[in-house]
Amino acid sequence: MNIVISGGRIIDPSQGLDQVGSLFIHDDRLVGFEAPPGFSAERTIDARGLVVCPGLIDLRARLREPGLEHKATLESETRAAAAGGITTLCNPPDTTPPLDNPALAEWMIDRARQLGAAAVLPIGALTRGLSGTHLADMHALHTAGCVGVGNAYAAIKDTAVLRHALEYAAGLDLLVFLTPEDPWLGAHGIMHEGRVATRLGLAGIPASAETVALSRDLILIEQTGARVHFCGLSTAAGLALMAAAKERGLPVTADTPIHQLYLTEDDVGFFDSQCHVRPPLRTLQDREALRTAVAEGVIDAVCSDHQPHEEDAKRVPFSNSEPGIAGLETLLPLTLQLADLGILTLKDALARLTAGPAAILGRPEGTLRSGRSADVCIFDPNTSWTPEPASLRSRGRNSPFFGKPLRGQVILTLKNGHICYEKSAANKATTRDRAPG
Repeated sequence: MNIVISGGRIIDPSQGLDQVGSLFIHDDRLVGFEAPPGFSAERTIDARGLVVCPGLIDLRARLREPGLEHKATLESETRAAAAGGITTLCNPPDTTPPLDNPALAEWMIDRARQLGAAAVLPIGALTRGLSGTHLADMHALHTAGCVGVGNAYAAIKDTAVLRHALEYAAGLDLLVFLTPEDPWLGAHGIMHEGRVATRLGLAGIPASAETVALSRDLILIEQTGARVHFCGLSTAAGLALMAAAKERGLPVTADTPIHQLYLTEDDVGFFDSQCHVRPPLRTLQDREALRTAVAEGVIDAVCSDHQPHEEDAKRVPFSNSEPGIAGLETLLPLTLQLADLGILTLKDALARLTAGPAAILGRPEGTLRSGRSADVCIFDPNTSWTPEPASLRSRGRNSPFFGKPLRGQVILTLKNGHICYEKSAANKATTRDRAPG
């Protein structure tokens, strides 16, 4: 189908663009900001007053299938992603069974393609069964379509195994995803080790759990030359190590979950299980350091760290609750709020969700360049809305942002030139269809 998105504010960080104009799509491809010869639109989308940007890329979203379908499925969560303007998702390897089998990776990619709402890029297991002892067949996983390998939350306690894993990955030029958390320092903790944990009598996870693991990993990266992406940095001390590593020219990147840029240990309040996350919410000083790191590029991308749970997973004592936030549909508005707060420009905020993740993955998405797949997000930056469990498409019923007004709402999302989400009612009046020919 030939589509023209007309009169929108087009922001494409990959090209440094921020302009009002039109975007033309032929079948599944972008064809530029001017109509090519002979172009006849079969559908015109009036985007006046709206922002048009590349489809968002989420570096970490647990979709729960296979193995935990009582929490969510690929169908429910990719549709939720589309409603949040996300057209590409990375799924960590801690599925059930773990993603150490090329056939499972191929199934996940094909299933998402059939559903048509968002592409799913599996992250393969670094070690077999995430055991931390024997290396997975990284070459086979990469050939099957895995965008990288990692061990999720499962620690690799044997440093020799980690070194060999990084050497193997470096030989394949394969991206490694590491979660910096020392398995002993963080073993029994459930929130940040500090004054709030002491007041509540909860076991703490010290900042050193992140920095000790990060220090070990950086030394091995320097030795092996492996490309490594660090998942979920949460401490000011960890950010200092990352900044120094980048200054030394190490091939490293990092992300942080969007909720870490807003919430702190104080939000746990009196055992609010909605604020039970991993890594834990840290101090106000850590949060401010994270905001600065996102602005300065020490943090390359912001992600949802989506972990959907059923209500019962959080309706238990804090120490028994399952960690995580369902964040696909709140990722964009919370990131836009960083621009409202003056932390980032709007273009830079969108870069952390588009061009930044694409560069980390070495993928062609995250851009509006002519010839690329037509993955597009159109949103209203001024519409306020309040997320509630019943109003979201995700099956996750766990978020500390429920009931809190947010600004910025997705109006329409295209994946490969096909509309995979369209806000009903009001938006339908802004589109005009014409029969082909």
